[in-house]
Amino acid sequence: MINFFKKKVVVRFPPSPTGPFHVGSARTALFNFLFAKYYGGKFLLRIEDTDKERSKPEYEKNIFDSLNWLGINFDEEVLKSSERTEIYKKYLDKLIKSGSAYISKEPEGPNREVVRFRNSGGKIKFKDLIRGDVEMDISELGDFIIARNINEPLYHLAVTVDDFESNITHVIRGEDHISNTPRQILLIEALGGARPIYAHLPLILASDRSKLSKRKHGESVSLDFYRTEGYLPEALVNFLALLGWNPGNDREIFSIKELIKKFSLEKIQKGGAIFDVKKLNWINGEYI
Repeated sequence: MINFFKKKVVVRFPPSPTGPFHVGSARTALFNFLFAKYYGGKFLLRIEDTDKERSKPEYEKNIFDSLNWLGINFDEEVLKSSERTEIYKKYLDKLIKSGSAYISKEPEGPNREVVRFRNSGGKIKFKDLIRGDVEMDISELGDFIIARNINEPLYHLAVTVDDFESNITHVIRGEDHISNTPRQILLIEALGGARPIYAHLPLILASDRSKLSKRKHGESVSLDFYRTEGYLPEALVNFLALLGWNPGNDREIFSIKELIKKFSLEKIQKGGAIFDVKKLNWINGEYI
């Protein structure tokens, strides 16, 4: 195995405990895990619970139970956004003092002061390991909000600070996060950090090629559905690995150890991956 990257690979999986663990989240966790292990790096788990109203302890437990059932093990202590408010406040102060951010009095109501990032506009270009060069116009973002007030950071600030402090080298996530990337690049560079390398995975699609979602496809999008239906964890891991990735040949049955040896982001497709239950049933039958 050759590590082509200058730094030790460190990736993270930051799920939000706002609902049952989604099969798409399971695949994202798996791909991060496989990538880290292939390069002898670290796979970190963070609980992104900045949404205080929707985050629930039972959903957080479901995340841990699901990863454990699949055999996706994380390294080091788990970080929780809700326990890092003082750390985020320190970085907010730094951004404000440097002039990169400022406190803005908003017109929506009395005494409403938010923290906005000072956006100079223009375009941002970044290299995506799956999609190649991506260029986005950031002028339309304006001076975007990064905290409700000095004590309540929002998602973009929290995730960027955590990436910065954890020395994250690669951000591997769904393509629906591409629009988040410019804000996070602006923030991490303002903090004095180096931008990570990005890889945006294709969406998981239903048989009708629509995005797999709970609202449209019900409980079948949650990992617990397949767990309670009696599917084997080894079969789910094998099946999820083939959603958007292939080894370059016709082989379809892999143990998790074999996947670690063969996994490569370069073999991930750009187009959406169909969640084919018939194929899952076949793979599960092979393991049985």
